[in-house]
Amino acid sequence: QVQLVESGGGLVQAGDSLRLSCATSERTFSPYAMGWFRQAPGKEREFVGVVSPRGAATTHAKSMKGRFTISRDNAKNTVYLQMNRLKPEDTAIYSCAASDYSDSDSPIAYNYWGQGTQVTVSS
Repeated sequence: QVQLVESGGGLVQAGDSLRLSCATSERTFSPYAMGWFRQAPGKEREFVGVVSPRGAATTHAKSMKGRFTISRDNAKNTVYLQMNRLKPEDTAIYSCAASDYSDSDSPIAYNYWGQGTQVTVSS
């Protein structure tokens, strides 16, 4: 099955930037839509963004549009989440996920999940 590994999280100050990466060794990475989700302590999982299998189309959550950008490089089997002007409320565990269905903002549409990477933004 598809195995996903996130990296790039850490502790930063408000206003800083981070780029998260999600990599797989699967050679079938390219057929999947790739989504990013986040979950803060005591809160429900929240949709961040999704990129289509070939990277031609992206969808971003309204609350993060303009600050966060999702992209992918299928030659490297990697999807990215660029996060700019980070705020304390962005603190969460960020997970990437793969879907063999159409692009979706619902977690149930995703078949495979990474372990997540912690992002902590201090004020």
